[in-house]
Amino acid sequence: MINNDAYIFLNGTFTKNLEFYNSLNINENNIFCADGGAKKAIELNIAPTEVWGDFDSLTSEEINWLKNKNVKLITFNVEKDFTDGELLIQYVSSLNFNKIYVIGGIGGRLDHELTNINLMFKYKNIIFKEEKEELFSISKEFTLNNLKGCTVSFIPFSDYVTDLTLKGFKYPLNNHILYRGDSTCMSNIIIENTGEIFFSSGKLLCSLNY
Repeated sequence: MINNDAYIFLNGTFTKNLEFYNSLNINENNIFCADGGAKKAIELNIAPTEVWGDFDSLTSEEINWLKNKNVKLITFNVEKDFTDGELLIQYVSSLNFNKIYVIGGIGGRLDHELTNINLMFKYKNIIFKEEKEELFSISKEFTLNNLKGCTVSFIPFSDYVTDLTLKGFKYPLNNHILYRGDSTCMSNIIIENTGEIFFSSGKLLCSLNY
């Protein structure tokens, strides 16, 4: 089966657990790196499709390794309006992948981490994937399938989320107003084969922990 998901390596924190990377369905046509994220790809002996950045995070040996693997290098000036990560996410989003998994998108500098998290509301089908956690924005009707026992938190990224209803969770809700800063929906647990989420308006981030 052809994998139509893309993987982006940014320059955040990476797990050292090789089993995590082996579990990803990566092929030579679907991995993209933003500058320092290429270091992890090289460490894993993975040749990305493309690497974007000003390349100040890579050594000459690492750049030569990429060139020898025929990796396409897209060079940016240090002075630019967007981060390397956003420019790359914007580009990959235009390539019609089903989902875009971002690895190494959190951790590291807090300003970069917060900016990256907000990108999930700017671009579609973006999932920040860590060893035991996934972060993604959810639509007004969303279902989590076959994740019974997993811990889920819902975090508002707007002033409020209206008519929030949760079904199939240990702590259900019915037409609840979730305000920015509320911790009401932290560390809920899916207790059914499907966890259903409904809301009328607002922006909602899901943190899924395995």
